[in-house]
Amino acid sequence: MIESKEKSNRIVLAKNSGFCFGVRRAVEIVEKLISEGNKHIFTIGELIHNPTYIERLKKRGVFICGEDEIIDTAEKYPDAVFVIRAHGIKKELSEMLDKKAVKYVDATCPYVKKIHNIVSENSDAETLTIIIGDKNHPEVEGIKSYANGEVRIFTDEEELSDYCKNMSNIVEKEPIMVSQTTFNLKKYENCQKIIKKLYTKPKIFGTICSVTENRQLEAAKLASISDVMLVLGARQSSNSKKLYEICKDLCRYTYFAETVEDVPFDKIGEIFRENFCGIFTAGITAGASTPDDIIEEVQIRMANEIAINSDATTENENPVIKDSMTFEEMLNASYKTIRAGERVQGVITSVTPTEVHVDLGIKQTGIIPYSELSFDPDFNVEDNFKVGDKIDVVVVKFNDAEGIVSLSKKRMDVDKNWNLLKDAYENSTVLEGKVVEAVRGGVIFQTGPNRVFVPASHTTLPRSENAPTEEDLSKLVGNTGKIKIIDINEQRRRAVGSMRTVIREERKALQNKFWETVEVGKKYTGVVKSLTAYGAFVDLGGVDGMVHITELSWKHIKHPSDVVKVGDTIDVFVKAIDPEKKRISLGYKTEETNPWNIFKEKYSVGDIADVKIVSLMPFGAFAEIVPGVDGLIHISQICEQKIQKPADVLSVGETVSAKITSVDEENKKVSLSIKALLVPEDGQEDASASSETGTSEESAAETETETETETETETETASGDNAEQAE
Repeated sequence: MIESKEKSNRIVLAKNSGFCFGVRRAVEIVEKLISEGNKHIFTIGELIHNPTYIERLKKRGVFICGEDEIIDTAEKYPDAVFVIRAHGIKKELSEMLDKKAVKYVDATCPYVKKIHNIVSENSDAETLTIIIGDKNHPEVEGIKSYANGEVRIFTDEEELSDYCKNMSNIVEKEPIMVSQTTFNLKKYENCQKIIKKLYTKPKIFGTICSVTENRQLEAAKLASISDVMLVLGARQSSNSKKLYEICKDLCRYTYFAETVEDVPFDKIGEIFRENFCGIFTAGITAGASTPDDIIEEVQIRMANEIAINSDATTENENPVIKDSMTFEEMLNASYKTIRAGERVQGVITSVTPTEVHVDLGIKQTGIIPYSELSFDPDFNVEDNFKVGDKIDVVVVKFNDAEGIVSLSKKRMDVDKNWNLLKDAYENSTVLEGKVVEAVRGGVIFQTGPNRVFVPASHTTLPRSENAPTEEDLSKLVGNTGKIKIIDINEQRRRAVGSMRTVIREERKALQNKFWETVEVGKKYTGVVKSLTAYGAFVDLGGVDGMVHITELSWKHIKHPSDVVKVGDTIDVFVKAIDPEKKRISLGYKTEETNPWNIFKEKYSVGDIADVKIVSLMPFGAFAEIVPGVDGLIHISQICEQKIQKPADVLSVGETVSAKITSVDEENKKVSLSIKALLVPEDGQEDASASSETGTSEESAAETETETETETETETETASGDNAEQAE
């Protein structure tokens, strides 16, 4: 921490200098593509705003491709790989790349993607999206493309203030406000004040990335105590220019340089000799696109310049070896200088069951005691460390009397583990683990070496009006799952995770995949999610479809629960799709389960079937042949003798044998006869009986024919409601 100017000459390099997380990630992606042997690598626009680095990439076969050149380039080089830079690209371009199946790697900074999501999810035709940043910057152009309504972009608070002075410019729409990730923090706060005065409920999002914010704050502190301030960065780099503006306001002698050749060392030396009389502090900071080797080169050159002019030494640098030194002075100067709390790497020189000795490149011997090696109480030192291995440690304290330095690996591991969580937060990485403890207000989720608090509202427990009890939360202990880090507290080193966010995102991914592949007729296996009076909703894997009650069964049912229940796994097929309303109509009954088809496969005219009487009518009885298909036994076909009504002979629920006498395919009607089974097949009868009864039989036949004609309409109506009539 920088607190005050010390009474000695020194050079101080800001901790947050050089490549930020997003830029470093983009650079590492390109380096990986090069190492994998890809022959044609193109970045969509400049990967970073640094001409020196871009020139290096060209020499290694990585070239810049304009947005309007992508398709032609992809056709010319079928094996080409395109890289989306950290600034991101416009939404339309991203969609085009996917549509044209262009091979690309997305190196968009997670902080930039976060703004894309904020703007997309919070804007519509009724909102005004206000973006604070450079209108022509690719990051701002990309953010603008994700807005769903009106957009206004302002370069700074002065431009915003001038625009808002004219009240006619103030729209009635609900405003949301975001900023470019590298915008000046103080200026963005001023913009927020302006908007809050004009609108009662503006949605303002803090979108300046934490790295940029920390870089600017640290640069301001360093500039306030420095006699000379040097800002390294490309001249077209937005964040580097903002650093220069901040430092210039606090340090009179602030200089901007792109390479070591641009640094005015002569002028700095002149300022030093004329103004500071040997008490001198030079501060160095660098923009997010400045390579590490440029920073190091400037540091060394600055150290040499100051040493030549003043015999000064630099902070965090080794003493400069000069020809005027004795051998002992040169030897001592060759050793590195380290301090308590510093993180260093050494080489293991000795391993015992109780401690590890480390060579740190200094005069003292580094020692890690057993208590500082691991958090595991059963940890075996000799099994885990070998002589010659490199090891990262934290310097705890010096004991010059004994010539040793106390070191700690545990403290380094704590930092590494915390960095794992920070990286997971910045990259929106999904972490796996399990719930290990129920605590007040949530649970503790163990992921690797880290413990993460998951609030009750972000667990897998179903949402309800009442907060989950400790008993409810304790039921989750032991469950494995996945989480995303949704918040971190840097000072307290605490992380908050969400299991629900992962589930929601996984479901959304399934939905996107479903809508990409769904088509009418496609079959799915789903789970019945809920039932209503008009149908059943089925989860197809991220998307719900509905089976209408008429599609559940071939026969009339009163409620879907007559066929399925919640939790059932059923096979369905897509009947209709409404992509705009995101609706899916499903079918459940198939021709294979059609009762009429089952009947036709099993029976034909002349066959005898055991049928069940399901209803009785004045003109006959309806009998179930197979489930879903009933046949009519006309009153004249129930028995040999004439009867007044079917109930005189038959009863509902009774099973009888009957002959299929006719099948009406068009109207799906079946005629049955019990009588046909009672009359002898050879038709031989007593002659006298035949003579005596002939006239009466003819009369009966005529009567039966008339009855059939008179009741035809009644038969059609009754055959559709047999079940109800039977009841």
